[in-house]
Amino acid sequence: MKLEKSFFLEESVTQVARKLLGKTLCTYFDKRLTCGIIVETEAYSYREKACHAYNNRRTARTETLFHEGGTCYVYLCYGIHKLFNIVTNKEGTAEAVLIRAVEPLEGIDIMLERRGFAEKDQRLTSGPGKLSQALGIGLNHDKLNLFGNNIWVENGNGLNGKTVIEKSPRIGVAYAKKDALLPWRFSLRDNVWVSKGNNTYNF
Repeated sequence: MKLEKSFFLEESVTQVARKLLGKTLCTYFDKRLTCGIIVETEAYSYREKACHAYNNRRTARTETLFHEGGTCYVYLCYGIHKLFNIVTNKEGTAEAVLIRAVEPLEGIDIMLERRGFAEKDQRLTSGPGKLSQALGIGLNHDKLNLFGNNIWVENGNGLNGKTVIEKSPRIGVAYAKKDALLPWRFSLRDNVWVSKGNNTYNF
């Protein structure tokens, strides 16, 4: 069952980031379905310096962050990687969750084709740019909402009573100085699909 809009309108972006773990991210493009269990997320808010819309900064790129919760925010990183985020909270409050990694579930052959891989291994979707490519998500999906038939999130069964959720600093946000130390990265312990980025900072 698809998650309803109310899930993404919650005021706490960190709670949404945590609750998305174990849910299933799905895409359907050109009659091809791909799905993956969300195993790693990061929260971002206008209140902290790692967010593109810090201090309510509005630009052509960040405008999507001010949309209503449940909107896709897709941007280009380092001129190469398309990173997929889900906007949260009410319209006008710039907050979002970056989906950092998924565990392949359906349409794995399609993911392999998109990534140019011969067989499945941890590199397939263990990072935000990787999963976007594998699931076919591009810049043209920026501002799309999650309530249609192209990109959506379903209640999944990726968690059980033994699953441990870990908190840690976000990856690649050293420019945010002390805000980089916020424990706003959430991941499933011992899941091989979680990305291996370095989140150690010294200030």
